[in-house]
Amino acid sequence: MSTLSVRLPDSIHREVRELAKEDGVSINQFISLALAEKVSSLRTVEFLKQRAARGSSTHMLSILEGAPDIEADENDKIR
Repeated sequence: MSTLSVRLPDSIHREVRELAKEDGVSINQFISLALAEKVSSLRTVEFLKQRAARGSSTHMLSILEGAPDIEADENDKIR
């Protein structure tokens, strides 16, 4: 495990302290989780960009042509 010293504005530090307390975790745990979520989000965006670059609209349309032509379930309709 690594140690990282970070300078935070007082207002952010107060918010983090309060939110960590509400979550029942330490400030370190709260910040670690927040960073993990951000890293995951950025990695996911990059993954999706790479997948989209490999995609083919022609192939997608051929797949959609095989879908049955039926009425959508009531819960699936856009209102």
